[in-house]
Amino acid sequence: MVVVRGALALAVVAGLAGISTTADAADTSAADRRPAAVISLGDSYMSGEGGRWLGNSADGTGSRRGTDRAFVDTPSGPVYRPETVYGSSAANGCHRSDVAPVTHVRLPRTQVINIACSGAATANVLRGSAGGVGHNGEAPQNDQLALIARAVRIKAIVLLIGGNDVGFRPIVTNCVVAYASKGPPCAAAEQARLEPALVRMREAVGRTIDDIRAVMAEAGYARRSYRLILESYATPQAPAAEQRYPEAGPDRQNVGGCPFYDSDITWGRDGLAGRVGDSLRAVAAERRVQFLDLRSALRGHELCSSRTRQPETAPDEATSEWVRWVELTLQGDLSESLHPNAYGQKALGRCLELALWWPVDAACHGRPGHTTSWMSLRPLR
Repeated sequence: MVVVRGALALAVVAGLAGISTTADAADTSAADRRPAAVISLGDSYMSGEGGRWLGNSADGTGSRRGTDRAFVDTPSGPVYRPETVYGSSAANGCHRSDVAPVTHVRLPRTQVINIACSGAATANVLRGSAGGVGHNGEAPQNDQLALIARAVRIKAIVLLIGGNDVGFRPIVTNCVVAYASKGPPCAAAEQARLEPALVRMREAVGRTIDDIRAVMAEAGYARRSYRLILESYATPQAPAAEQRYPEAGPDRQNVGGCPFYDSDITWGRDGLAGRVGDSLRAVAAERRVQFLDLRSALRGHELCSSRTRQPETAPDEATSEWVRWVELTLQGDLSESLHPNAYGQKALGRCLELALWWPVDAACHGRPGHTTSWMSLRPLR
């Protein structure tokens, strides 16, 4: 099995695959002096939602044992400034963090641009002329892309979208309520709603890719002059058998921040993340774009995994959770729940960087008990 890991592998793989760090299209002339760029589009998993946190801590005071990157110690007491992480997008809720996956991409003489926005659905990516609508006070992302594509020379576009089309947030809310209220598990009811939503999502993501290509063609790009990568979502929850806290008792909810039944956790991994991932892979195949499968990228570092722990002193990348817990403690923003934290964003960024150097459909894997430098790609069969 071919496995690509870490910075050392980048040069090796680039040589094996014959990849240049510059665009390979016939319509890109040597006189084109526009700066090269990689740009990310999509929703909260691409914008960097959750990047405020370095692991989770049940200590709600001060810096939360070093996990809260928005903490500022002042003479009058602790102050929390999420804008230090999310910049101006903290105000409108797009939550583009300073550690979003694309910010970890390092390519020679290439800048990175992030226009993904938390809460976005496919309708918020499509141009207005294609039926799209703005989101959080911003123009549709493909309308923004049309302007950017003329100002810079885009080498790669990375897209992650569809989760809000199928209703990730209400699904999670219903499953949390089921556990907290000691009602029946949520899986059966949510599965019935998921199936028709998946059909609609698949069609909508396909239209979104078509619209991206139309934007780039109108900006003068040949299709071979840039890469288009469609990603799947990382799985945030550890398997039921690897939960750090028992299903019964208060700790799973009050300490771990993972208030789900074991059966719903299993369904969330297989029936939800699995089915969404399979659907996105099918779209990538239909539209002939590169597919990056991130379902196992956080493996061994998921929320409430028995292989991780909450920090007692400073957080540690190798042993911390890479996912923000379900926010029930007023430590931060509810929208950050179940999103990759700063460590998780770094892991996904390494996956993306490897994928940019290795132009094949591949799955990215994390390694339990190790840092993000151990992320690896394996080709999909």
